[in-house]
Amino acid sequence: MPLPTRWLTCASAALLSASLLVSAAPFADPFAHALAAGKATRAKGSTAGKKSAPAAATAQPELPPRIPYTAAEDAVATVPGIPKARFWGDSEANFKSALPPQPGPWLVLSSGGSDGAFGAGLLTGLTAAGKRPEYSVVTGVSTGALIAPFAFAGARYNEALRDAFTKVTAADIYEAGRSGESFVDSWPLRDFIAKEITPELFADIATAHRSGRRLFIATYNLDAERAVIWNMGAIAAHGGKDALELFRSVLLASAAIPGGFPPVLINVEANGKRFQEMHADGGLGGQFFVAPPPLMDSTSDFRLPATELYVIVNTGLERDFKVVERFAPSILTQAVGAAVKVDTRLMLDRALTVAKRSGIPFNVATIPANFNAPSKGPFDPGYMGPLFQTGYEQGKSESPFSTKLPPYPAEAASPTNRIEKTGANQ
Repeated sequence: MPLPTRWLTCASAALLSASLLVSAAPFADPFAHALAAGKATRAKGSTAGKKSAPAAATAQPELPPRIPYTAAEDAVATVPGIPKARFWGDSEANFKSALPPQPGPWLVLSSGGSDGAFGAGLLTGLTAAGKRPEYSVVTGVSTGALIAPFAFAGARYNEALRDAFTKVTAADIYEAGRSGESFVDSWPLRDFIAKEITPELFADIATAHRSGRRLFIATYNLDAERAVIWNMGAIAAHGGKDALELFRSVLLASAAIPGGFPPVLINVEANGKRFQEMHADGGLGGQFFVAPPPLMDSTSDFRLPATELYVIVNTGLERDFKVVERFAPSILTQAVGAAVKVDTRLMLDRALTVAKRSGIPFNVATIPANFNAPSKGPFDPGYMGPLFQTGYEQGKSESPFSTKLPPYPAEAASPTNRIEKTGANQ
């Protein structure tokens, strides 16, 4: 990965938690109001010329200590009983060995929060137009990870995909309640994933894997500061209750915004020692995943074993002009949003370079620049429904994908009613 992209990804990760503190960011409502109230209290105290006594800190339950382990142990750690469950996102050899035996079209699904409704709609529209191939590889990051199992399993899950991205509300994603690890509790999302990833879907993914197709989901190992790619079909093919729970946990981890949602602890084993790795949002390692960074470099001679490359970008790439308030969370939110857009564009450029080097067609779909449906808050069905429909109509159109990189905005955009997504958001 080139230095600018790596720097932007790290910057996005560092700023991401702060971005959750204002209403312009996803999941912010429960604590944005608290921030505003605290701000008003400080202003009132200043007017009275007196210092307010500091509010008593809310007591948080003490979290159990983690089992310590070394980098060397983590480097060779595997999931007990499922050694082929995952590989490091920067491992060239393991990536190549996990690839399908025969080339075919690849589908790459990006991060983007509730804007994942666009990708869900586009795939459904492609089906309606008879233009949706059977993808030999499907990869997903964050909200793309939640779309990916349905996209991989096929068109019979289109209605489930539609419901997941048009009927969901904020109450299905999080519950207000700060902990030592996060600002909100993600148990509703955990339960939502358990309901959507049914034993039937799990079995269909296993069947597709055995046929030679591959489903890869990215998470980020915070302990090691390395992306991890999960071979979800191999997990499904292993079968059993533990494998199903691991499958669901990986999806939850890929959408676990650091600081916003609690991270997911995953049981692993190394040299007979068992411990837990801390996994968080896959977007921390990049807004989407095509191949390990060393293979994506312009100096690499790696050729992607695919017949076509399709990338669906679930993040708005247009500028959202606003006069930023002199308030730290507002400043950080605007900065993160801008950095993610730059990072996504740089990753698209690298994906195009790899496709050209591999001699395969490059196809990218992005949210139309003129989409401006209003949103009342995070995961608003009144916003996600129109965005799904926009994706659906684009999927049915003559040209659902472009073979060129999305153009840069010529001028600063006017303020919109959309809520800016911050890249690594579910």
